[in-house]
Amino acid sequence: MNIFRKIAAGLKKTKDSMMGKLEALMNSFTKIDEEFFEELEELLITCDIGVETSLDICGELRKKVKEKGITDPALIKDELKEIIAEMLGEDKKIDTSTTPTVILIIGVNGAGKTTTIGKLAARYKNEGKKVLVAAADTFRAAAIEQLEVWTERAGVDIVKHAEGSDPASVVFDAVTAAKARGTDILICDTAGRLHNKKNLMDELRKISRIVHQQAEGCVLETLLVLDSTTGQNAVNQAKLFSEVAEITGIVLTKLDGTAKGGIIISIHRELGIPVKLVGVGEKLDDLQDFCARDFADALFETETDFDYNYERLDDKKDEKEDEKENESVLEKAEDFFENMGNKIEDAADKVEDKFEEIGDKIEDKFEDIVDDIKDKLDGDDESEEGKEETADEAEKPAEKKDLKNGKFGFLFKEISFGKKKKADENEGEE
Repeated sequence: MNIFRKIAAGLKKTKDSMMGKLEALMNSFTKIDEEFFEELEELLITCDIGVETSLDICGELRKKVKEKGITDPALIKDELKEIIAEMLGEDKKIDTSTTPTVILIIGVNGAGKTTTIGKLAARYKNEGKKVLVAAADTFRAAAIEQLEVWTERAGVDIVKHAEGSDPASVVFDAVTAAKARGTDILICDTAGRLHNKKNLMDELRKISRIVHQQAEGCVLETLLVLDSTTGQNAVNQAKLFSEVAEITGIVLTKLDGTAKGGIIISIHRELGIPVKLVGVGEKLDDLQDFCARDFADALFETETDFDYNYERLDDKKDEKEDEKENESVLEKAEDFFENMGNKIEDAADKVEDKFEEIGDKIEDKFEDIVDDIKDKLDGDDESEEGKEETADEAEKPAEKKDLKNGKFGFLFKEISFGKKKKADENEGEE
């Protein structure tokens, strides 16, 4: 999927919402008058473009309509498209011209900072650059562990301290390590900073100061990550963060999950901060460089346009490829479970054989014990007969005495009692 298609897919909800309202507005008017412009201003505001930006767009549109003598509302779409593209200005990418280049990622918790870092690390790694990540978000529980997972996926190194450590010290060590290792890109995570937490904002200033001191002469990109689903609240966050940090660019995440993509226009118009990256999906390559022209084209694209239809044909091709890939995955899963079943069955047979072997050994051992007992009993009977023929009891072997007092003593007592009783009966008969 090429970049334009990704942007178009990511803007689908915004496009459907905004274009649906715009089509309805144009169909409800037969001419362009002041009432039309008032309705258009309200429409743009409801699309999260912002009040000031919406007024500016309508002001520029009034000029173009007057200059070109446009009277049909259906003809204003192309004019709106050009106005928005001009407002977004020239595209600006992340500057990676120095070694190292330090990229400081800031933003509130939940905006997508960790995901953005992981995707950036993988991107630069695939470009052949040496990447190092600093886990300076030491306050949020499991933040370091989450970042470790992403760095492992991307195959890059990480600098970390224990949870609760000073974030500035982590950044200091990371900058030192990056310079020593010849790292191309150093990406620094920071704690999610709420605008009403003064101590956190002070910590951000401290980190920025350390980077400037330790990486003097190197490019420092400070990227603010904003969640596009928050709409105008994202613009307010950008205003507050810009007061304490020299923000060089915006990363707008979750663009594919919202109809509020119009805030891109508002951010650039009101703050003058360029949007450098947009997140249009969950995959590693779904973090894209922002292109103003592609954004405007995707926002105003219609299904009758050739390029759009061409992309839709490619989509069908991709769907077939996805189906084949899914079938392959299912086949591999079936083979895996079949092999596992065979292995489990083999293991069960081996266990059964082992138990049979142990049972045979126990049975043989028991038979040996029984035979030993019989042999000992037979030996004891012979010794009793010899004792009757021997007059001197004191000459009995010590071993036999021990047997009579041992485990089988009761047997010997029974035998002796029977023999004595028989002798007494014989004497009585005499």
